[in-house]
Amino acid sequence: MILKTRNKHPWINFVSALSSVLKKSYWAVSLIAISTLSSASTVNAAENISVTFGILEASIRVSSLETFAKDGTISRDLELFLGATSLEEQLQLREALTKPVKVSPVYLSRFFNTDMGERILAQIGSIMNLQSGLNGKLGIRSALVASAFEPEGFTLLGFLQKFPTNIRLRGELILRLSDIVSQVVSATTIVSQTLEELTLAETKSNPPIDFSKLPDLRKEGEFGVQPKQIWILTDASRNRKFYVDVYRPMRSPSKPIAVLILSHGLGSRPEDFDIRAKHWASYGYVVALPQHIGSDFRQIQSLRDGLSNQLFDANDFIDRPKDISYVIDELARRNNSEFQGKLNLESVGVAGHSFGAYTAFAVAGAEIDFDNLEKDCGRELLNLNLSLILQCQALTLPRQKYTFRDPRVGAILATNPLGSSIFGRKGLSMIQIPVMTIGGSYDPAAPAVFEQIQAFPWFTTPNKYLALVEGQAHINFSKLDPRIRHTINSLADLTLPSSSLIDNYANGISIAFFGTFSQKEKNFAPYLQSAYAIYLSQGEKFKLSLITSASAERLIE
Repeated sequence: MILKTRNKHPWINFVSALSSVLKKSYWAVSLIAISTLSSASTVNAAENISVTFGILEASIRVSSLETFAKDGTISRDLELFLGATSLEEQLQLREALTKPVKVSPVYLSRFFNTDMGERILAQIGSIMNLQSGLNGKLGIRSALVASAFEPEGFTLLGFLQKFPTNIRLRGELILRLSDIVSQVVSATTIVSQTLEELTLAETKSNPPIDFSKLPDLRKEGEFGVQPKQIWILTDASRNRKFYVDVYRPMRSPSKPIAVLILSHGLGSRPEDFDIRAKHWASYGYVVALPQHIGSDFRQIQSLRDGLSNQLFDANDFIDRPKDISYVIDELARRNNSEFQGKLNLESVGVAGHSFGAYTAFAVAGAEIDFDNLEKDCGRELLNLNLSLILQCQALTLPRQKYTFRDPRVGAILATNPLGSSIFGRKGLSMIQIPVMTIGGSYDPAAPAVFEQIQAFPWFTTPNKYLALVEGQAHINFSKLDPRIRHTINSLADLTLPSSSLIDNYANGISIAFFGTFSQKEKNFAPYLQSAYAIYLSQGEKFKLSLITSASAERLIE
């Protein structure tokens, strides 16, 4: 099993190292805390880090961490925390303190002044307090930006040196966070293994199929692809102007032409999904990819350039699904003049990635559950589900019932979706059309255990499918801005599946899904089962699992 043997998830390394130190030093802290407390009050500001366990407290000099990071020397105050740790753990902590990350300090400042940035800072600040005991979010923001201005870039040690006051770390919350991290990683490993087992079990319960003798859905289809068209649309009712990338087959099928619409994620753009769109078009689909102007790449650029003060416009929770419906309206308007009236707009397939998957859920009939969202957003720690930060922004919307169901949408495919809190069980159970969700076992933004696996049993439609790609990490790294890609690579030594492998998996199962439920072709149905995932995974390090509604009860267990 890859999750057992491969390096840890990139987002848990420092928390694991720090919590390991704290767990091994907890009793030592308890024994000498009273004497340490008496000396801690005389320490000058911005020189000490105190670690608290309830009423107990012990402190470390920042200068001791500097010396330790430089040559490994463990001073007397640091020995309290590191005396019981292994050499390997000490090396991990030294690396965590000094590993530089190149990131724009200006962009950092602008991001952490957004609503989402403020929420992230408040979460971290609940653990890292100011000397007074107040939430440390303001000190964290100033230290992050100041450290990023250093020639070598941001480092954790530089961050500690730049913090404007002494720091109080709430040890009990760090240990709690560590336990949550361990539970998430363990759950991901267990569920990944379970999905593999369920995939194999479903395969044994179905008649064997030799997929090598069937057409290879990973390869380009028979219809070819025309050059991309770009439509500029204006929805006057919302004063909303956006572009749509449109891909058409080179040769039109003799039957009605199925339509697919793909919704991009936060900070992305339609052209980031050109590979998928071309593949679908080659199988006879007309594929439309709308820009969502309040949450796309240009919005991120506006934030970076100081032209906006938000990462995305919260009204996009409303506007995104309306964009999809407006695109279907536009296709209907052009059907006779540009498509000879051959478009089938009675069973449109909608796909979406991340925030785009929220969009697909919405047009499929899911409704926002504000009570559930408010409950989840009220937690002190967000359980490492970064997508909840985005979902919580919907609480700024007027509290009312929002219904975006478009009856022309006949099937949805959601990749790395978020929706466990904003829709919850109640909202997702409203979807009555075929659904396929695809998650990644290395996804730090919308972790599979929270956003795909937990939610899968909540769908009440009989035609539901869950796929998991081992090692997939939410985004296509080859499509990232080079500066962002460099920053991510500098954070951790990641071992991930190639983008071509992920594309092969996605191309194969998406053609099977939409071929069955949008084109309504019976010859695609044999692919839409777990045996096909095993076939696609042959000889690959990173496996694909795929289960159907038949395994939903087993997954709950």
